[in-house]
Amino acid sequence: QVQLVESGGGLVQPGGSLRLSCRASGSIRSIGTMGWYRQVPGKQREWVATIFSGGSINYVDSVKGRFTISRDNAKNTVYLQMNSLKPEDTAAYYCNADITDVYGITRNYWGQGTQVTVSS
Repeated sequence: QVQLVESGGGLVQPGGSLRLSCRASGSIRSIGTMGWYRQVPGKQREWVATIFSGGSINYVDSVKGRFTISRDNAKNTVYLQMNSLKPEDTAAYYCNADITDVYGITRNYWGQGTQVTVSS
């Protein structure tokens, strides 16, 4: 069984930094696109950043220049380095990945979410 587990959330002051991690585990053959989303209660989940298997990267405009997405394929892990955090970055952050299992079946998976709160 494949699962994604995030870590690294917490409380940080405006202007501070946090690094989120998301590790995939289970019967994995390969991992394609990986990404991060965020959600505030009462609002739709918002796409934040994507990193493709070939290394191409995209960001939502609101985080460009502040957030950096990266991946370590040997560790089946995607990261989100968040700098210059603002109160409006407060949300639950979710990782997402397209994963092919050992049986050759490709599914889209979500992590359980990790809370990021930016407040003084």
